[in-house]
Order: sequence, then structure tokens, then C-alpha cells
Amino acid sequence: MPRRKIPAAPAAPAAGTTPLPDGELFLSRELSQLAFNRRVLAQAEDPSIPLLERLRYLCISCTNLDEFFEIRVASLRTSVQFGSTATVEGLVPGALLNQIHEEAKALVDAQYQFWNETLRPALNEAGVRILPRDAWSAKQKRWLREYFENEIMPVLSPLGLDPAHPFPRILNKSLNVVVVLEGKDAFGRAGGMAIVRAPRSLPRIIRIPEEISGRPHDFVLLSAVLSAFVDEIFPGMKVKGAWQFRVTRNSELVVDEEEVENLAHAVRDELVGRGFRPAVRLEIAENCPTAIVQVLLQNFSLPENAVYRINGPVNLNRVIQVYDLVDRPELKFPPFTPRPPKLDMEAPFEQLRERDVLMHHPYESFGAVVDLVAHAAQDPDVLAIKQTLYRVGRNSPLIEHLIAAARNGKDVTVVVELRARFDEEANLRLADQLQEAGVQVLYGVVGYKTHAKMLLIVRREGKRLRRYAHLGTGNYHTGTAKAYTDIGLLTANEEITADVHSLFQQLSGLAPSFRLKRLLTSPFTLHGGLLAKIAREAANAREGRPARIIAKMNALNEAGVIRALYAASQAGVEIDLIVRGACALRPGVPGLSERIRVRSVVGRFLEHSRVYWFQNGGEPELYCSSADWMERNLLRRVETCFPILDPRLARRVYEEELENYLRDNTQSWVLGPDGQYTRLQPEGDEMPHSAQQSLLAKLCT
Repeated sequence: MPRRKIPAAPAAPAAGTTPLPDGELFLSRELSQLAFNRRVLAQAEDPSIPLLERLRYLCISCTNLDEFFEIRVASLRTSVQFGSTATVEGLVPGALLNQIHEEAKALVDAQYQFWNETLRPALNEAGVRILPRDAWSAKQKRWLREYFENEIMPVLSPLGLDPAHPFPRILNKSLNVVVVLEGKDAFGRAGGMAIVRAPRSLPRIIRIPEEISGRPHDFVLLSAVLSAFVDEIFPGMKVKGAWQFRVTRNSELVVDEEEVENLAHAVRDELVGRGFRPAVRLEIAENCPTAIVQVLLQNFSLPENAVYRINGPVNLNRVIQVYDLVDRPELKFPPFTPRPPKLDMEAPFEQLRERDVLMHHPYESFGAVVDLVAHAAQDPDVLAIKQTLYRVGRNSPLIEHLIAAARNGKDVTVVVELRARFDEEANLRLADQLQEAGVQVLYGVVGYKTHAKMLLIVRREGKRLRRYAHLGTGNYHTGTAKAYTDIGLLTANEEITADVHSLFQQLSGLAPSFRLKRLLTSPFTLHGGLLAKIAREAANAREGRPARIIAKMNALNEAGVIRALYAASQAGVEIDLIVRGACALRPGVPGLSERIRVRSVVGRFLEHSRVYWFQNGGEPELYCSSADWMERNLLRRVETCFPILDPRLARRVYEEELENYLRDNTQSWVLGPDGQYTRLQPEGDEMPHSAQQSLLAKLCT
């Protein structure tokens, strides 16, 4: 593709005359995120999917909902607490919280209805039983009672509530039982309320031995065992009622980076208190008396719209453990072997000097990236390795290779993002491990999370130094690379590798703002560059030239980009957006966005790649990126957006990641102007087409 100069970033184009008031131009990000969780649950409800995979989808929808409350709802509750009247897509935070409660309640009801009426009976029929209390045989109950007495009760510390024993601190998302007692204890104190907390050291799923059940796959939830034998915790007293509950807390870390002297120490300090930050949601057994619920709400300082009554285990997402505990291949997706990327590991640098190598994960193995770092660690001509790490996973071979490189005398620099949400503790350990091995560890830039995915290898070749780079849309995580769709590029292009080198200099704090030749980056040029490219398509449409935009991403909420897309639609640009999760753009509104179509694909793999294609008057440009079109990615993070310059590789990405997905009529959901999603189905003689299945058939064995 020809190189084109990116114009200076213009102001976001006005949407022009629109049929909607300003407050209705955008769909609610929060409600759209809940709608995505409903699409995940629909995967669980799909009878064509293997049974244990349906269980996995159900648990994913529960885990996603947890994070939604920990981050998005927590932010809104903080806004209400401080009296914010700022509108959110036309709603004040308080009103939006009420809408969220109604939508989330409907989703929770659907999750438990599916669990109770469909999935649990189907698993039982298939010989994978998660047994409720009323299904225990006498022999099973005896074994469970003994297990409770020997393995559970010794680590419990029940707390009776009285003036000397105030309400205990309840850890975020921990399993608890509130108990009402009658009678007197050893000190003559009258019964009342007590709290039983389940330590996290206890397994949430208990496998009953085959010699007890006569079956290999019988399981019981810890919550059921606690409820069944709770009376044994309070001997001599009568248990009038016991109800499990769980509280979800605000989990967003708050670190004033400009005020701290050591970011790592500040993050460590914040992590200590994360589990006890303000509550945002109370889940409690469906039959718990209102009076007990009110006591809990009062203690957690929560309003009525924070309560979710549960018809089943409050920790349903813990059932995911059954997926790993049951070795039944026929109940899971068929295994596949990723295709090895076309990288010659005998002479990788020689090959990259001749041509770029593209990798499409998980259909092509991520192992080529790991192997390249391993090769570089041992290559005597390699002088330096630089890499960004956002999420890595446990026991990553990449870390071992980086450590080996440092010990072999290479200059190794790693940018570890300490604030990667829910991976902060793991990344602190990672940073310590690397530093102990002699790796230079950086923590990025104050105020900006480093979300870019970059690897740079510097090698001496004769009388010159040559650079090689890997740029990707996904993390350097060997686990998620098997389950997430992502694009990776290996290149020796001198302009791209020079840009990557400049970015690492900026991250180290030793460089001014460079004018890069090929890459667009946040927070400097990506936002403005996108607006300029969208405006260019609009200008081409007005001039009668070919004008189209196709973009694939995880989420879309940045107001400037959305307004620019509206303006482009009004100018005549045809726009197709493949947005997996939350989308604040309202498509298909006459006079505003009738040329914009939005779809979401939810399948076996998590759609994670970001690909942007601009028709550019017949000279198409294709970019891949670490950034979604979200405010945080475009304005408050360090991100990369890189072109695919080889026309063959660009065509391949276009066909596999864009054209292929626009043909999907089995796992695609189409967004309407009202914010509702409709699942596509083949019509008439139309053949079914699954984008992911077609790639499995094409690229894997």
C-alpha cells in the first residue's frame, strides 16, 4: 500500500442536522455491556454447543457481570455519592443505575432459570451431576458430613453479632452465610444473628469419591454443604434460618500517580485494601426474609436497587471448575492444532529481512513469538531486546527467555504495566522476578496505562545494526493466545522498527514527541489520525469517489469518533462495524446513520483483534491495533496502530477478519437503532456461514 501523509488532527466533524437531540445520539455504554453478557448467555442456551462448553459460557456471563459491577456500576455509585448531575448518554447516574438494576435483574433471572431448568438437568442426564441437597443419598450425606467436620468446620470462624462483636468485614465476592439463632450460648447470651464466612482456602466445588457415589463425576457446591450442616457450627442452639449471600465491592484501584514517589509501592498499598472497598451489589438467597436483607443493606450502605435475590448458589461462576475436572471430550469443543506460522526458526532474521510474517491467532500458533524471543536470547549477534507486557499469565515461557537473554549479556528492557486491571498483583511479582534477573524494568508513563503490544530485537549484522519487531492486537499471553482471536505482525521494515524504537524511548522518559513515519499512537496521533481518515472518506463520498469504512474492535464509545462516523454516513460513506462488546453508536437512524451497520460476533473464541480498513478512493489502507475506539484507549493510554504494508498480507487480513465476518449468519448479532440486538439466521436458500468455523477449517488441523 502506498505511504500517505497523515494530516494534522482536525476537530471532530459535527454530526450536522440530526433527527435526535444531543443526549440521544449515543447508546448507554453500561446497558450495551449488559446486552453483550446476554449474548454470551445465549451461547450457553444454544443446544448445538457441547454441554460443558455451555456450562463455560454460563460461568463467563456470571464472571463478566461481576466485573461489570466492580468497575462500571462502582463508578456510577461513586458519582451518585458525590452528587454528580452529569448526564450519561442523556441519563443522570441515579436514573441509569435504576435502568441497570432492571436489566441486570432480568439477566440474573435468566442465568438461574437456565441453570435450574435446562443445564443442570442436562448435565445430570450426561452423568455430570452437581447435586443439590435434596438429591444426596444417605451414603453421600454421611460422607459429606464427615468431610464438613474434618475439612471445613476447623477453618471456620463464625461470628455472633452483638455489641461486643460488630458486623465483620466481608471480603469482595466471598461466600458467606447469615444465620438466625434461637437459644443461649455458653455465656448465657441470647441467640440472634451470626455470620459464617467461607475462607478462600476452602474448595468451592467438592468431588464426591466414586466409591461413595458409584459415579465418577458427582460434585457438590461448598455453599450447599455449609447450608446443610450449619447447625453443627452452633451446638446447643437452634438454627431458625440460614441464607447464603455475597457482596461485590468497588475494585477500581485509585492511585494518584503524580503524588507518589514509587508507583510499585503505591499499587501494593492499594491492593491490600481492594477487597474491602465500598460495596456495590448484594446477592442473597431468594427466600431470605426482608428484615435480614435490610440489615445487610444497612451494614453495606447499599440502596434497594443493589439487591439481587438468587435462586441457586450465589457463587454460580465457581461451577466453571467442573469443566476442568471432567475429562469428557465428547462434551467439549473438538480439539484443534493451530497451524505453525510461516517463520523459519532456523534462520528467522534472514527470512524477516526478505518479507513480513503475519500470524492469525488462535488459528496460527503464538509459539512463533515465543520461539523468536528464545532464539534471540541465545543468538550472539543480538544486542538488545525490548518488550511491553500488559497481561502475561502464570509460568510464561516468554519470561524465562527474557531472563535467559539478560543472563547471556543482552540488554533487556521490559515495560510492565502495573495497573492492568485484576492483574496488578501478578504484574508486581513479574516485575520483581525480572529485576532480580538483571532485566531493566519500567512501569510506563504516569497517567497513561501502557496497553501497546510491542517487541523489538536489535541485532548486529556485519557493520550495521538492524531491528526486528513484533506488533500485535493481543497480549503476550500464551494462554489467551489459544482462546482469543488476534493479529500479530513480525517485520524488519526499517520505518516501522524505527517507530517502535522511538516509542520505547518515549516510554523510558528519555525522548521528545517524535513524528513517527508509519505508526499511529495514543495518546498522540491515533485519535486525530482516525478522525482525519474518517473525514477523508466523507470527502471522497461527496466527490463521488469510492468511500467505505470497515472496522473490527471490542468496544466503541468515544464521542468524537462516533460523531465523525455519523457525519461520514450523512456524506454517503458506507460503514460496517464489527463490535464484539459495548457500542455507544446508534446505527440505522434515518438522516443520521442509515449507512452504518453494527454487528457483534460471539463464538467459540473471544473476538479480540482490532482491524481498521479505509477504502481511500480505491487505494485501501489497512491497520491493526491494540486500541479499541474508546475514550480511554484513544486519549488516556499508550497504544499502537500499525499498517499492514505487504499487499498480500493486507488482503489476507481483509478477507479473514473483515469480509469473512460480514458474511457470518450463525454467530452474528445485528444492533438496531433502539439498542437491541437480533441474532442473524440463514434466510431462504442461504448457506450457513460461521466466520470462526471457516477459519478453523482453513487454517487448522
